[in-house]
Amino acid sequence: MKPMRLLRRILTTIVVTLGVIFVAVSWIGPVALSFYAARKVPPVAKVVPVDLKDHSVSRAPGTTLSYFGYEFEVPWSDLDESKTILYPKDKPEKTRVVLTFRSGLRLMLTAVPAREFAGEFATDFKLPAQKFEAVFGRGTATSDYTFVRNVYEFTPARMHYWALSSAVHYREQMVLMIKSIMLVKAADTGIFCVQNQEYKGFQQGDPKVRQDMLVLDLYSDDSHPEVIFLQKDYHDSAGVTQPEINRIVQSLHRAAPSTVASSEK
Repeated sequence: MKPMRLLRRILTTIVVTLGVIFVAVSWIGPVALSFYAARKVPPVAKVVPVDLKDHSVSRAPGTTLSYFGYEFEVPWSDLDESKTILYPKDKPEKTRVVLTFRSGLRLMLTAVPAREFAGEFATDFKLPAQKFEAVFGRGTATSDYTFVRNVYEFTPARMHYWALSSAVHYREQMVLMIKSIMLVKAADTGIFCVQNQEYKGFQQGDPKVRQDMLVLDLYSDDSHPEVIFLQKDYHDSAGVTQPEINRIVQSLHRAAPSTVASSEK
């Protein structure tokens, strides 16, 4: 009987040990990956949106433009229409325009499809709306603004490194990775909250720091216009200013049907 009892004790010890090892590995692995992910993300992943301090609007003579159902003002009157390019070039329906000014400044306006993020995850990763919101938060499947806000506000400091659930670790690592991909280099100098009566969104980049590119994204329930300022060849050494950006933000709105038809023609 003693050998049998000894064998049972040995087997019990082995089973318990293996169980402890399995639990430790299944928990320590995700924890270690979380620390690794937080350490390896670019510095921009630590930047969060802040309120815009300068709300002044440029009153310089400008031009009213209308594309893809959006109308807005730019505080410059030197647009070189001969260099205007519409994309995609091989399709009749255009969704992007590049505007070139004689000063060397270029603007790129894109009509981004509404709920693009949730749609891409549903198509590419077969992630239904319910699971999408489980990862990115309530309301993110129906609101692009809510999705972007939740992603931009997440930082390595907010990670639950010691969570017992591996699902928490994988979810937070995904959000951190998505944020690192979404933000451009200009966001290193700041992400700023912007809005007008119809739209609210984010500006990537502080114009006080001269950069080759600044990005402006505005969101409503059913639309997402994006404006990118390309100033690598801009002759003005100061670059685009915040009041000039504010002029575009505050004037951007849905164009009247007659205006849209005229612009498309």
